[in-house]
Amino acid sequence: MLDLHHIFAMQKKALFFLLAICALGWAVTSYETVFAGIALGAFFGTYNFWILVRRMEKFDRSISEGTKTTSLGTLLRFASGVAAVALAITMPEYIDLVSTVIGLMLPYVFLFIERLISHMKGN
Repeated sequence: MLDLHHIFAMQKKALFFLLAICALGWAVTSYETVFAGIALGAFFGTYNFWILVRRMEKFDRSISEGTKTTSLGTLLRFASGVAAVALAITMPEYIDLVSTVIGLMLPYVFLFIERLISHMKGN
């Protein structure tokens, strides 16, 4: 489980870097809605990843204790994704829907890249 916490710490660093880039892009370019959508989606995507980390901890603990396993929080993660999309739909003049969906997937892209780099290093 320590590896999962390391991965989540890296995810948070990547999120803060991405949010800084989005803030800069929102302030400098004429694509404010695109950068706002990416930021919103990345925020909710990282929240979903945080929920998954917490649930995996509980799952691991229940397996090691021999107790009944709990859900991995799929419904809660799905609901937060729907909330991000609902925000983008209700405010299309401020937030782009397509970039919000792309932002929702960015934490998983970061995860894939991190695992690929880790595999290439031989860890």
